[in-house]
Amino acid sequence: MQNIKMIVTDMDGTLLHSDHTLSPKFKEIYNKLKELNILFVPASGRQYYSIISYFEDIKNELAIIAENGTYVTYKGEEIFVDELDSILVNKIIERVRKIEGANIVLASKNAAYVESTDPVFLEFFKNYYNKSIQVDDLTKIENEKFIKIAINHPEGSEKNVYPKLLEFEENGVKVVVSGEVWLDIMNTKSNKGVALNALIKKLDILPEEIMVFGDFMNDIEMLHLAKYSFAMKNAHPLVKEEANFIAPSNDEDGVLKIIQGYIDQF
Repeated sequence: MQNIKMIVTDMDGTLLHSDHTLSPKFKEIYNKLKELNILFVPASGRQYYSIISYFEDIKNELAIIAENGTYVTYKGEEIFVDELDSILVNKIIERVRKIEGANIVLASKNAAYVESTDPVFLEFFKNYYNKSIQVDDLTKIENEKFIKIAINHPEGSEKNVYPKLLEFEENGVKVVVSGEVWLDIMNTKSNKGVALNALIKKLDILPEEIMVFGDFMNDIEMLHLAKYSFAMKNAHPLVKEEANFIAPSNDEDGVLKIIQGYIDQF
């Protein structure tokens, strides 16, 4: 394996355990990466504030790809924000409201907005969004720009939501299954791969100098960018087909085991 300059990892189902916790082994491994001058990049569908809650003491040392690539920072500096068309956002909201069991999250770079009053969903939602605002009607929010629409369906997003929203791709957005119960809608030009590509160009890093980890379909574009692309053992079958390597599962600390294997050679 050639000299690695950047390690990029999805969070849920990849770096984090299934209970949304970060392994206590992370800090020791991160310190070694820092010594080797390897940039660590969390890349998630999560909100920026949710991501940095796991890395509060080192957040300004990282590059962060948040909201599936619609918001990117590098060492505390905002470098990319991609806003959705407000008229289209309202059309999608009206459509999702007709899907039984679905709950909508409107994400801006500042906060996440929800109109659901379902206590089960709201408690689950807190795992992914640290800054949120409850409103009566998502279509009535003023003076805010949205970068992503997230839809949750407890019985599965791929089956219950994706087929009903795919038609909106004709309007210049990308509809992507981002987890078992999550689906995300962003501008077509936005995904983790586009964000990562912009980042590596900014930093003059080559594909063979990147290690990337992921588990779901929203990770595929960034996996394609790296020579050392890893799908987790617990990944969606389609993701395993697209990656060059397989890592142990998230609950086995697969990301950290692969990284440890690399840094042990130094």
